[in-house]
Amino acid sequence: MSNKTVPASSEPSTASLDLAGEFLDRSTPLSRVRNVLHRYPAVSPAVVLVLAVIVFGLLNDRFLNPSNLSLITQQVAVVGTLAIAQTLIILTAGIDLSVGAVMVLSSMVIAQTTTQLGVPAFVGLLLGLFTGLLAGAFNGFLVTRLKLPPFIVTLGTLNIFIALTLLYSNGATVRGGEMPELIPATGTTFSVGGVNLTVGVLMMLLLYVAIGLILQKTAWGRHVYAVGDDPEAARLAGIRVNRVLLSVYLAAGAILAVGAWIQIGRTNAASPNVGADLNLDSITAVVIGGTSLFGGRGTVWGTLLGALIVGVFRNGLSLAGLDVLWQTFAVGVLIVVAVSVDQWIRKVRK
Repeated sequence: MSNKTVPASSEPSTASLDLAGEFLDRSTPLSRVRNVLHRYPAVSPAVVLVLAVIVFGLLNDRFLNPSNLSLITQQVAVVGTLAIAQTLIILTAGIDLSVGAVMVLSSMVIAQTTTQLGVPAFVGLLLGLFTGLLAGAFNGFLVTRLKLPPFIVTLGTLNIFIALTLLYSNGATVRGGEMPELIPATGTTFSVGGVNLTVGVLMMLLLYVAIGLILQKTAWGRHVYAVGDDPEAARLAGIRVNRVLLSVYLAAGAILAVGAWIQIGRTNAASPNVGADLNLDSITAVVIGGTSLFGGRGTVWGTLLGALIVGVFRNGLSLAGLDVLWQTFAVGVLIVVAVSVDQWIRKVRK
């Protein structure tokens, strides 16, 4: 009986083909770029911001003037602050359409209590903070306890908070000169390298540093990312998903109250009619900044870059003489491109 050795098949196995395909996919330049963007979401908005500054600087000599840069940073202060709150919520795979309304309501509480009721400025600021926290708690309760979609919840509370603002203020604007000096003090300017910054801009930057460190260095921050990435897996890992979500909405409410204080200093007034575009502008900054609308990926540093990109585009196009309509059109194109890039990045092989 002869022992015949069966020759090994010359055809590669399916597993080998899959591994080879994955290797080739990862080795292509485009795939490597996608892997980098997946690991570092802030890279793409940083590149866009640098290119935008270079292009607009070449198109108009006034763009890089210190006075114009001062204007851009001051305009970004309010939207940039609201975008921090929006980032926290979007990281949990939610969205908040009421951020502008909460900010305006808080600003009117601050202004009205200090002027009409005569309470001290510090107490008025605390009441504004309490208003933001209460609004955030209301949104969080509807999302976590009633299990309503964040989009629907905040679309409804947007109208509720607008109505409450108009009822409370009677539609009247409170001027900065009527309020105690501490309230509009966030509009106080100081010079850094020829660029005039405001106290509000400094407060916004400090918020970015604080929230950035909290998200990176604390267990709460890791839980926020985990809940946004996969809430069921987070629950199985022992994370109290509802508690994390509620805390995110509370934190967002507190940040919006700070934004209200910055807004008063920016305009030297508290008006119930401001902030019509702030909801969409905050979402725009977050999306352009590389935070995924599907949750679990992104950084506040990217959001800051996104807010600056919006400010640079609006300012640069304005200096170029383009109508506001085309400025809005350009921002819309940026949103579509940013979401498309996010979808492409999410296809990365892990």
